[in-house]
Amino acid sequence: MSSPTLKDLPKVSPTLKSELEGFKQDQMKRADTNEKIVLPSAEDVKLEKQHINLIQGVEGFKSEQLKRTETNEKISLPSAKDVAQEKTQQAFIQGVEAFDATRLKHTATSEKNFLPDIQAIAQEKVQVFIDGIGDFDPKVLKHANTEEKNSLPTKETIEQEKKTA
Repeated sequence: MSSPTLKDLPKVSPTLKSELEGFKQDQMKRADTNEKIVLPSAEDVKLEKQHINLIQGVEGFKSEQLKRTETNEKISLPSAKDVAQEKTQQAFIQGVEAFDATRLKHTATSEKNFLPDIQAIAQEKVQVFIDGIGDFDPKVLKHANTEEKNSLPTKETIEQEKKTA
């Protein structure tokens, strides 16, 4: 997308242009702008309605409509099985925390599965790559047309715009 030329821009009438150029801000009168009425937003109205409905519901509540119920408090103590299980878990955790690592014996490990040489793998990859280049057939390529979408203006266009400016 190119920028519009000077001839494509809208024209301003000379009288309006002269009025705008001769305008001075000190010719304007000072106006006091005070907002006198502030309207609540839709959210404020919604919240107020909810609050009013809640207050009316509390004020109009009749306690006679409630049914009498009895509360039975039950204190359930753990069974002997639960206590024994918890003690076992605590003993296990304490055993892990208090474990003395100095009592361990040193062991030497030997690796039986040897990994292949990294250099051999790299050379194999390079050889496969070179083979792929050597076997390449340029006849399988499709023709592509290149189109220049954002062209620069010519010297004549630039000179013409300078003359009109």
